[in-house]
Amino acid sequence: MAVCMEGDNVTDHYYSEKPDVESRRESIAETVAGVAFRFYVDRGVFSKTGMDFGTRLLIESFNPPEAAGAIGDVGCGWGAIGIAVGKKYPARRIVMTDINERAVELAKLNAQLNGVGNAEVLQTNLLEGVTDSFAAVMTNPPIRAGKKVIFALYEQAVGSLLPNGEIWVVIQKKQGAPSTIKKLEELGLEVSVVNKAKGYLIISGKKS
Repeated sequence: MAVCMEGDNVTDHYYSEKPDVESRRESIAETVAGVAFRFYVDRGVFSKTGMDFGTRLLIESFNPPEAAGAIGDVGCGWGAIGIAVGKKYPARRIVMTDINERAVELAKLNAQLNGVGNAEVLQTNLLEGVTDSFAAVMTNPPIRAGKKVIFALYEQAVGSLLPNGEIWVVIQKKQGAPSTIKKLEELGLEVSVVNKAKGYLIISGKKS
């Protein structure tokens, strides 16, 4: 996840490995699909004031595929997606990745804080070096990182999917939903729009 933060250095976005902006960690409360969570958030990490609408919509729209296996959260930020999904599906292994070291530290802390022991958090660029195969990969992609990075994310995610596995993406229509659908179709997936609200689309692509 990567969008420049208001009030922060515009050159220091969430896709930075080491955020330059000074840390200012805060605790927040969120309720998602009727489940209460407490998270630590920080400057230099996506959505520093609380869970953004797109992330919430993705979590609440997600249904795990029939395929057995792990669920990936790529660009996990402070961990909202992976932790909420891991809490709901404790039998599933959750693998969360982010390039941002501050995000990784927060995601580990938040998983522990919310009792999600089935989650592992890795600092890496997208899925580089991750050996797991996934039943599902979820992402709120790093828009400001550019199309090249986002398409690489899709390619890596699809390559990591098990048969009948799925990728789940939240993206605004104006920020590239049509090109996301086209790219996923080019990668051989059966693509559908699962949900939409306030300009956000939840896109699912299933691997045969």
